[in-house]
Amino acid sequence: MNTAVIYLAYLVAAVFFVLGIKNMTKPRTAVRGNQISSIGMLIAVVVTLLDQAILSFEWIIAGMVLGGLIGATLAKKVQMTSMPQMVAALNGFGGGASLFVALANFMDPAAATSLVAQISVGATVLIGAVTLSGSFIAFGKLQEIISGKSIAVPGNTMVNALLAIVSVALVIALVVNPSPMLIYALVAVALLLGILLVLPIGGADMPVVIALLNSYSGIAAATAGFISNNTVLIVSGSLVGASGLILTQIMCKAMNRSLTNVLFGVMAEGGEIIDADEVYQGKVKSSSPEEVAMMLETAERVVIVPGFGLAMAQAQHAVRELADVLEGRGTDVKYAIHPVAGRMPGHMNVLLAEAEVPYEQLVEMDAINPQFEQTDVAIVIGANDVTNPMAREDKGSPIYGMPILNVDKARTVVVVKRSLSPGFAGLPNPLFARDNTLMLFGDGKKAIIDLTSSLNEAD
Repeated sequence: MNTAVIYLAYLVAAVFFVLGIKNMTKPRTAVRGNQISSIGMLIAVVVTLLDQAILSFEWIIAGMVLGGLIGATLAKKVQMTSMPQMVAALNGFGGGASLFVALANFMDPAAATSLVAQISVGATVLIGAVTLSGSFIAFGKLQEIISGKSIAVPGNTMVNALLAIVSVALVIALVVNPSPMLIYALVAVALLLGILLVLPIGGADMPVVIALLNSYSGIAAATAGFISNNTVLIVSGSLVGASGLILTQIMCKAMNRSLTNVLFGVMAEGGEIIDADEVYQGKVKSSSPEEVAMMLETAERVVIVPGFGLAMAQAQHAVRELADVLEGRGTDVKYAIHPVAGRMPGHMNVLLAEAEVPYEQLVEMDAINPQFEQTDVAIVIGANDVTNPMAREDKGSPIYGMPILNVDKARTVVVVKRSLSPGFAGLPNPLFARDNTLMLFGDGKKAIIDLTSSLNEAD
């Protein structure tokens, strides 16, 4: 193919990537953004294949068909509640693909002969292997194959620092002396580093970890682009890497956490251990669907606060039905979205979009917080740490300073929860003991269905 045509096609693909990411910033245009990005990737792949004078396309076509079938099947079969696990796995596959591209180029005597390419091989192997193993540890935690809690590794900080230094040393050694033994050692050390980086990280920090691993996969793709001198791979990888880092920073800010603490599984320092009995004893008021329905009959403004409990109960459709009934009675209904509610960035948006909740009803934390004081009823479904007033009031709390949804300022708060068990941070929630709070204990989906039935019967 003509070189000018190739670069023009790559430029078009890059523009499609940028437009795709731009559209993904809003729920209403996210699907279109995904489609635009996919078209850009298709252009990039086809042009690259035509440019490489490949003699036989059989294996390539077979791989594309097989991969496409697997991807389409997963997209259809995987529940929205399991989307964080899928994203973690896809991050791992991205890192693994870059890793194997680097290994293939290293094994080919005619490839990666320049200094830049040799450095890129080492960097891609390091980042790709860390992303691969780290992502599948994250997948295991999210899927509960291994414990989702922080898994302490003796001397973890020092061990990780040592592994990082050894990895960089092996990358330098590879440039000086491209030995198969050195690259195999780098793969092993980097895989171990990825495992030990993610093991100590608890479930509360999973949104940050997923965003960071996504960034790693993009950086690995970009460095792989330097190996093969592929412009569009460098551009697309850089876009993913940069956007992932920005998202990681946003997540850290939303949790009042430093990236360093997240990486080393360190929660903020707290004071004395808080006794849940002291917080709840004699103060928690249990309610029933019928009682809550009576309050909703006269409510003019209702804010629904979804959390991970909603995802686990798969209650998104039941919540939408409740909202429809309330709106039919003339009630103004909105959904309060915390940036880190759930287990990945945008988890609640995805779940509610699946239930066809109108996008304009999804209100971000900063916009909804001033509205709680004018809210008649706030219904909290499985959201624990992101509604915990200790983050605002208790300077000795490990979550102090974390921005939260100020649901406690609503006239009445209804918390739908199985029990008084703590969230990922392991802290009791004083919200449950507030004078204006009622607890509706039970499975989230069943509780909301019962509440909707009681509201309908009141007509």
